Amino acid sequence: MVLKRRSAYDRDDPAVAGFEDSDLDVSQDSVENGAAGASQEEQPRDPAHVLFGEQLVARGLISQTQLGEALLQQEASGKRLGNLLVELGVLDDRDLARELAGLFGMPLADLSQVDPEASALQLVPEAVARTSNVLPLRLHSGRLEVVVADPLDAEAIEAVRAAAGRDVAVYVASASDISRAIQTSYQSLVNVEGLVEQFEAIDALRRAAATVSAAADDDDAPVVQLVTQIMAQGLRDRASDVHIEPQGDRVRIRFRIDGALHDVLALPSAMGPAVVSRLKIMAKMNIADRRRSQDGQVALTIDAREIDVRINTCPTMWGEKAVLRILDRSRVLFRLEELGMRPDTHDLFTKLVRAPFGMVVCAGPTGSGKTTTLYATLGEVNQTERNVTTIEDPVEYIFPSLTQIQINEQSGLTFANGLRAILRQDPDVILVGEIRDSDTARIAIESALTGHLVLSSLHATDACSALQRLVDMGIEPFLVASTVTGMASQRLFRRICDQCKVEYDPGVEEIAFYEANAGPGAAPIERLAHGQGCNFCSHTGYRDRVGVFELVRMTDRIKRLLVAQASVDDLRAAAEEEGTRSLVQEALGLVGGGVTTIGEIMRNVYGH
Repeated sequence: MVLKRRSAYDRDDPAVAGFEDSDLDVSQDSVENGAAGASQEEQPRDPAHVLFGEQLVARGLISQTQLGEALLQQEASGKRLGNLLVELGVLDDRDLARELAGLFGMPLADLSQVDPEASALQLVPEAVARTSNVLPLRLHSGRLEVVVADPLDAEAIEAVRAAAGRDVAVYVASASDISRAIQTSYQSLVNVEGLVEQFEAIDALRRAAATVSAAADDDDAPVVQLVTQIMAQGLRDRASDVHIEPQGDRVRIRFRIDGALHDVLALPSAMGPAVVSRLKIMAKMNIADRRRSQDGQVALTIDAREIDVRINTCPTMWGEKAVLRILDRSRVLFRLEELGMRPDTHDLFTKLVRAPFGMVVCAGPTGSGKTTTLYATLGEVNQTERNVTTIEDPVEYIFPSLTQIQINEQSGLTFANGLRAILRQDPDVILVGEIRDSDTARIAIESALTGHLVLSSLHATDACSALQRLVDMGIEPFLVASTVTGMASQRLFRRICDQCKVEYDPGVEEIAFYEANAGPGAAPIERLAHGQGCNFCSHTGYRDRVGVFELVRMTDRIKRLLVAQASVDDLRAAAEEEGTRSLVQEALGLVGGGVTTIGEIMRNVYGH
């Protein structure tokens, strides 16, 4: 266990180096004494508050003006000063945790390196830990060691003590770190072995396919519980996709997290058909048809969060494979300025989408964030005086003020048919979720020609390739040149984990890659950053992703080249001469800023 102890006022206190676990002796009596102090703290102008605030000012964490404003707001809200400063965005919650630990003489827990013991987690139910935002760490000398964000929150500490049935010793960490650690420590897949054993016992008596399917519809069946746990764990691990893959003597379960697949679980091969049958039942798919690919969708509530799960099954030589796309409805949608575009790219893109007519296309492979960009763009163009209509497959997020149409190919509602219907609905702005075929492409182009603003996505490697792809779909080059006003290509790169990021001296190959692709005027690099791996990033060195964008505006020169059927390389060279920065160049700017790594660029974008 990695623990750091801080003195009340000196973050360089030499006591940090010599601190041992045995030095901790926080009794239940001291917790209760702290609770007594908490009741007095409710007075907004308690001198202790002012003293604590002055100490924050003296350490340079906040300004005197910020302290004065926070104290005024505290009088109205009654909130604790530290929490209020964090809510106002003037104090980092990790700085607050460090100062509180020093003030109360409690050790500071580094949750990026601490691994909670299973015995401690079993003593405190997950619901209690989440409600109280308290993480149990381990049992030591008969006491349960726990981590709290607020040492004065006696109610939360007492709830954990009552649930565990023993005294607690208190550590301090930031509220965000505790929430993140709870999310990763309480696993939904802890009892998988028991479910497998139950299934194998039942499977010996249920050999017929019909019987297996019936078992997959029983809420108490092991397969039903297993599928629910897999989806719950995927949601907690921030997985965008879940892959259930039969492979001879096993069924492999993988999660796609931040764009990369990770092995999570291996099941006996006999469970594969039952798991897929359960998914088909949930999505109202045909469980008897195992010879063709099927698509379905199901709405669920997991951990009090509403999610949509898109399910696709496909026959393979070892059985049916299923891929689940998890769409979290509770996720906050990004605004256009939050996507990560450079200021000049953002200004140009905003200008293009605010035009009264024309066509703007977002290009990139599957999972590159095109839909997120389109939804952020809708927030920019959605105005009361405009009729904005979307046609999508599926409708991932609901906008109450928009008209949104869900594709249903079984009933004959395709992108092409739906787009024709939209044109009779007096639209101003049309969002086409994806241009998949020549009919949809032609109708979208004609819509832009007749005075509508059309937004859409297209699968292509970069912006200039997307222009060529429209031509390959049968759209005349002069029509593409006349209607398309801008092409945006994008990728998502994994961010270096801010908890374990360290600098290092780049190797010869990395320097050569940087110099060959960074473009003219790029500053030379001396140091780069990467993640060493910690609990918060599952020891991958990466956590979350950042968008990188390449935007090509349809200038007169590019229009002439397109009409003359120039190659993609000629179009790309012309765009770069007119100021377009390639995806590789944009991404290398993030490398220089310590946001991502050269390895991520080579994984996502081809570089010379």
